[in-house]
Parts: sequence; structure tokens; C-alpha cells
Amino acid sequence: MVKTFRTGNLYKLLSLSLLTISLSVTNVYALNNPPVNVHNDVATHLKSNHHVIAPFTATYSIIHKSDPVGSGVRQLKYLSDNTAEYSYHSDIKWLIFSDQRQEHSIVQFDQLQPNKIIPTQYTYSREGTGRDKKYHWLFDINNHSAKDLTRKKDHTIDFPENIQDKLSYHLQHRLGLIANPEQKSFSYPVISTSGNIKNYNYEYDGEEELMLPYGLVKTVRFKREVTEKKRITYAWFAPELNYLLVKLYQMKSGVEQLEAQLTALETDQK
Repeated sequence: MVKTFRTGNLYKLLSLSLLTISLSVTNVYALNNPPVNVHNDVATHLKSNHHVIAPFTATYSIIHKSDPVGSGVRQLKYLSDNTAEYSYHSDIKWLIFSDQRQEHSIVQFDQLQPNKIIPTQYTYSREGTGRDKKYHWLFDINNHSAKDLTRKKDHTIDFPENIQDKLSYHLQHRLGLIANPEQKSFSYPVISTSGNIKNYNYEYDGEEELMLPYGLVKTVRFKREVTEKKRITYAWFAPELNYLLVKLYQMKSGVEQLEAQLTALETDQK
């Protein structure tokens, strides 16, 4: 059965620009075995052989200078007993600027730690104003190897624990919030499209009730600061929606850059 949650347009909120959005709309496949050191809600799902988070499609409005300029869609679907595809695509048009992006991440679920995902494949494409970009990576974490299919290069990499790709870390972050809702700090090593690895750190920044195009939701807010780029990202997650990311806001050098707000959510509750 598909449940759809929608509300009408309510307000246009704060002004922002168009950098990459990695909305953290994440999901996890549930295993048959009882979990180890996992939140009780996760354990309940696992024991009943259900997904921790149902397959879903979430739609977001992208706003620039108080005007909607495009939309973004996050989707999660399960491919087999322990794999899933998490994807994002956006389409933005503003004056003479256009930007279309697609990202896909194929992940496996760790059978010993059901609150952990392992990336196996990542693809990215960007078309529009300026230079187009395409990347395609394959990861073999256990054998410490990766293939950059776009550049036709093989890499030997000493992957750290809980390595993620440029999209899957959002999925992992949502799972972390579900498993440990009281945790205030999260860190994820992320491999870039050049093969470099860098830690992405999120810090708890408070609670807030938001009025969004989707509706009124209570949220927890996390902050990520990249000092060398003078960039700060705020992300709001809704516990009542199983910690779905419902809003993202980014600023650089003190100037607003982008905002994305949840407008609709469809979930498959099979």
C-alpha cells in the first residue's frame, strides 16, 4: 500500500543559491537476525523481517532569492535481500542558468551490523550551464580496491571503517539517527570522485518546529562546517518521519547559498 502525504503550497521561505544538494533521505534494509547494539525500534523491524525504513520517494522544492527555481527528488528502492539503490536527481532553471544532476549509490547492508551500509557503486552526472561532469566508481571494500570507470583507473585504497561515497553517507546518517537518536555527533569518512578520503562531521545544533510546504513538522537540527571552504550546512531531520531529512540550508562566507524544503513524501508500507 502506498501512502502519500501532501499539503498545498504554504510559504516561500528564505533565499538561497544552487550548489550540490545531498539531501539526506536515507534508508536501510532489515535483516532476519537480531541486531547488535541497535536502538529498540530498529530491532523490532529486524525481527519482523521488515525494512527499517520503507522504500520511498521524497520531493523537495529548491529556492533561490525567495523564488522556487527547481525541484529535487530522493528515492530509495530495494534490489535484493541485502542491497538497495539510493538516488537523487534535480532540475534547476534560473534566468540563463540551468543545472540537471543525477546521483545513484548502490549499497549493501552489513549482516553483522544491520545499522551499517557498505557502498559498492556510485554514479554522478551533471549537465547544464558550464562544464558537464560524469563519474562512475566501483568499490570492493573487503579487497581494498576501487575502479574509476570514467578515467579507466584502478586504485588500491586502505578504506577506513564505515567508508561511504558522496551520496551513501546521507543514508548512513539517517540510519545512525534511527539507531542512536540521542547521539550528538556523527563522523563519516567519504571517498570523493578523485579517490581522496575526508571525514564529514555533523554536530547536533538543537530542535526546531518548521512550517514547510509539506506541513508542520518537529525536527532535530545538525550542523556541518567546512572551515577551509568557509561553508556551513544545516540539516533538519524529522523524528516523526523516521528521521527523514526535511530541510537543508547552506551558506558560504556568510552568504546564503541554497535551501531545499520537503514538499511531498510517498512511502511503500508493504
